[in-house]
Amino acid sequence: MAVPKKKVSKSRRNNRRAHDAIKPASHMECSSCGELKLPHHVCSSCGVYNGRKVSSTVED
Repeated sequence: MAVPKKKVSKSRRNNRRAHDAIKPASHMECSSCGELKLPHHVCSSCGVYNGRKVSSTVED
């Protein structure tokens, strides 16, 4: 079984975890209505994706 020979210092441990932080979700503006939406997702307010209407459940 692998056992560490020396204690890992707080600095070395925290440097290793430097890239583990959760990044905030990016948002972009919908091309048809101007509302904020997630990239590569259907707009929740107007139902448009990639320039065409794909969702009919959203009421206009």
